[in-house]
Amino acid sequence: MKTEVLVIGAGISGCISALTAAEKGVEVILLTQGEDLFTGNTRLAQGGIVYTGPEDSPKILENDIRTAGWNYNYSKALRTLTKHGPEALKHILLDKYPVPFAREEDGEYSLTREGGHAVQRILYCADHTGQSIMEVLSKAVISNHNITVCTQRTAIDILTNHHHAKSTEMRYCLSNKCLGAYVYNESINAVETILANYTVLATGGLGQIYLHTTNSTGSIGSGIAMATRAKVRVINSEMVQFHPTAFYQGARSRASRRFLISEAVRGEGAKLINCYGEAFMPRYDPRADLAPRDIVTRSIQEEMLRTGEECVYLDAANHVDHNLSKRFPTIFGRCAEAGIDMDSKPIPVVPAAHYFCGGVLVDDKGKTTLDRLYAVGECSCTGVHGANRLASTSLLEGLLWGYNAGKDIVAQAARKSSLSRKLMDSIPDWDNSSTNTNEDPALIAQDWMLIRSIMWNYVGITRSSARLSRAMYDLQNLNRDLRSFYKRTPLSRPIVDLFHGCQAALSVTAAASKNKESLGCHYRVD
Repeated sequence: MKTEVLVIGAGISGCISALTAAEKGVEVILLTQGEDLFTGNTRLAQGGIVYTGPEDSPKILENDIRTAGWNYNYSKALRTLTKHGPEALKHILLDKYPVPFAREEDGEYSLTREGGHAVQRILYCADHTGQSIMEVLSKAVISNHNITVCTQRTAIDILTNHHHAKSTEMRYCLSNKCLGAYVYNESINAVETILANYTVLATGGLGQIYLHTTNSTGSIGSGIAMATRAKVRVINSEMVQFHPTAFYQGARSRASRRFLISEAVRGEGAKLINCYGEAFMPRYDPRADLAPRDIVTRSIQEEMLRTGEECVYLDAANHVDHNLSKRFPTIFGRCAEAGIDMDSKPIPVVPAAHYFCGGVLVDDKGKTTLDRLYAVGECSCTGVHGANRLASTSLLEGLLWGYNAGKDIVAQAARKSSLSRKLMDSIPDWDNSSTNTNEDPALIAQDWMLIRSIMWNYVGITRSSARLSRAMYDLQNLNRDLRSFYKRTPLSRPIVDLFHGCQAALSVTAAASKNKESLGCHYRVD
């Protein structure tokens, strides 16, 4: 297949990139791993998206993001987000594709506050903001005749002339270019070659490489793995944010994804308490329950070690004035299913891997270090988040960089800068000469358990040289075995995901090993 733009991933950033280009008449292919556009992390976002309030300003927002990010942020990216983010949100999600954000009785938008924010500035739809955003964007995507949505697709590899071109002449070219991707089509069990003038990585995060995570099942760091193999620059991979409050259903729970208890619950006044009913956060930080996430996460871990308990509790019943079932219907219902009445009982919570602050290095237009390749959303690193993400900034970042990437692609396409037919024709189709019949599900399950256990125990909330050294040794051995397995076995999505997940885990571990300084999400005990 050939297209002007290939977008790999269908969350908020991928959809907005696709829509922005398609609205100007540019042809787009949008890939999603599931059967619809609701399989990524965007739909899981509960709390809200940063906007602006009457007491707010770009400078105040910048200061809050810097504080949460431990001043490890990129100033230019911060100015881009704080100056242009709210106006882009208004243009896209309030005016062009209106999302039903909560309103006050006078019709003005309701604004809430979360940990690390100095003022109320967050738009929300009860506790299902991401789902509401995706419902609006998915309808717009499906109705746009310039966008072809390809479902059940898993990207395998980014195509480049240096690595994939079969023509000797193309290998001598000084400039390396992204030419599209090899893509596994699950519905027909075949690998497709999709050639594109411009490719956008919007593959999301990597929480699923950890034992406990709030992420969707497809969040295994595929964008990081593909970019690394293509020699694209990836930075800040050690900065993995753990959310302090994931619903705890007992040590025997084997759920693939922990249900998130939004930070907005604490934003509305809920308190973290230990098994004795004591509000413990004031002992760890003067901001108490509204401290940045990395501090709250480590405080919970310390409290669990101190008390010997498997979890702590979030008490909303005695501290939140709102009608809990109305303000947090999704959380209220999920707790009720598990036998927890939020109106009378505290919610058992534990930390879980949540957001990847590092990623593929991009500029303010989403351009990477590889020509014709863009990256947007959680798989990218703009420099906005620094060493720790401020709550509800990621949706705004994904929206703005998706919009900027789409606009830049339109500008490039207008210059008629298409790749040559000779270059396109030099890319061969996927080699299907593997000899094995199929993969062994038991081996794949065991390898995933090994990766997740290594990452949770050695490259988790707290890290040390000894733990990281052990993790590198184990992951390098596994990666070597998987490379051999990968080459001799016909492809399937489980095999591609396992290969990508192991490579993403190696990237995080290698970056954590190199960084000897404790900073934000990356906390060294030594």
